[in-house]
Amino acid sequence: MKLFITGGLGFIGSNFIRYILNKYPGASIVNFDKQTYASCKVNLKDLQGSKRYRFVKGDICDKIAVKNAMSGCRAVINFAAESHVDRSIEDPVIFLKTNIIGVEVLLNVAKSLKIKKFIQISTDEVYGSRLRGSFKEGDILEPNSPYSASKAAADLIVRAYSKTYNFNAMITRSSNNFGPFQFPEKVIPLFITNLLENKKVPLYGDGLNVRDWIYVLDNCAGIDLVLRRGKAGEIYNIGAGNEINNKQLTGVILKMLGKSDKYIKYVKDRLGHDRRYSINTAKIRKLGFKLETSFSEAILYTVNWYKGHESWWQKLKKRS
Repeated sequence: MKLFITGGLGFIGSNFIRYILNKYPGASIVNFDKQTYASCKVNLKDLQGSKRYRFVKGDICDKIAVKNAMSGCRAVINFAAESHVDRSIEDPVIFLKTNIIGVEVLLNVAKSLKIKKFIQISTDEVYGSRLRGSFKEGDILEPNSPYSASKAAADLIVRAYSKTYNFNAMITRSSNNFGPFQFPEKVIPLFITNLLENKKVPLYGDGLNVRDWIYVLDNCAGIDLVLRRGKAGEIYNIGAGNEINNKQLTGVILKMLGKSDKYIKYVKDRLGHDRRYSINTAKIRKLGFKLETSFSEAILYTVNWYKGHESWWQKLKKRS
């Protein structure tokens, strides 16, 4: 199968591309990426020259470029998105353009080309915050940041295309991903790299905001499962059940790097900071999804990966 992957030079996208090419010898990929500040071509440097991989630089809002690159593909998986919440609070406009208009362009072109399957990569943040219990796929969406609002809007457009045009589109909503190649503005790589530079880590508010952390390759496996077995028009939560508050997470990273609590710098809380994310994953588990990596194994591997790739993340920190 020939896949059209958007945002494949980013964190989850690049991991997914490598996952698919390693798992399926007959698969090939067109990677369509705008190369924004968060993209990194070196993530897939080892694939350059492969007959099964082609990179095309382009913007998902550019209908002509999208159509030219997508032609001949059988499935589309959209990882392309502006995703940093703090940046969306400072300037929401680019988030609305890429995350909403760009998704509609992809859907429109995919429909016109009779693409067999379309998967929108979304986030658990579209549900909003919940102090008790876990969100199911059919629960009301109550996003609380410009970023999550733009992703929720995209989900609704995907749903509309599925219902109105009988188009085979699906949505995955994952919890917080972590692992190698994650841009160092996100909390886990930021904290790891700051500590490697002997700098303090900025912890929002009281540090008690809770997130469920999933290793990126487990999420990739879940997306692959939806691609192969998912039902048209459906939404699938992908989570790990690794709920931990930010203060506890910080403590784990500090301990691994031999640092004390003195390296924590409490900073003013983020505007509209959701207290807790939690998703029910019964639906995707019925498809056969199960975790392959424990949190303790994955966080250790992640810390060691950043230790061994200083030249990679140092360049990105300077860029951002």
